[in-house]
Amino acid sequence: MLKTIIIDDEAHVRDTLKKMIDLFCPQVRITGEADGVASGLRMIREKLPDLVLLDIKMEDGTGFDLLNQFINIDFKIIFITAFEEYALEAFNFSAIDYILKPVNPEKLAYAIKRVEKLVQQTVNTQLEALKENLDPENRKNRKIVLRTHESIHLVRISEIIHCEADGGYTTFATTEGEKIIVTRLLKEYDDMLSGHGFFRVHRSHLINLHHIKKFEKQDGGYVVLTGDIKVPVSSRSREKLLQLFDKLSTE
Repeated sequence: MLKTIIIDDEAHVRDTLKKMIDLFCPQVRITGEADGVASGLRMIREKLPDLVLLDIKMEDGTGFDLLNQFINIDFKIIFITAFEEYALEAFNFSAIDYILKPVNPEKLAYAIKRVEKLVQQTVNTQLEALKENLDPENRKNRKIVLRTHESIHLVRISEIIHCEADGGYTTFATTEGEKIIVTRLLKEYDDMLSGHGFFRVHRSHLINLHHIKKFEKQDGGYVVLTGDIKVPVSSRSREKLLQLFDKLSTE
């Protein structure tokens, strides 16, 4: 079941959406509703929905104001609005769909089916990673799930060269030459990967020690990684990195 919240400042719209969902979307369970930005924010944080049906113009702000409160948006969004001109901005938030009022029930049902498919895809990918990671014979091939706006990547940890912070985003560079951008903080991956040979060399950079090619002392110090990626090393991290570098060279 898709845990779903409706956020709209018009009670009759919320009632209409609930009736349509009851009739056409049996896979949806409405777990809450709100009438504005502040109440919607509280509801999302309390209920942790899979899906939010979100109005754009409300009494205390816009749906975009609400979404901007989140560093990581880990729920799907369908905008329900009377205003056609906000479609481009809506899709910048990776909205699944943009449905104009009055809502067409067939269009709503189709959009929700797309959400269901994406959520199931995420679950299946995470289960695959968990199964492989729990296999003691598969230690060198452990994987991580990276979710971008457009897709879900299952990446071997050993193939991650470098992670770079950019505001609320983290960019992963891999041995396949990919640049994968996810909407999660670098600190989360620092905590997650520190036991897999990764080291935070700089406030904005996390590196895989096994991909170090050399350390250069000039310009304050930087490491050269696989793919000739150059990453600065902060003065705080330099001494510890050199100790790890020496240890790595003896393994």
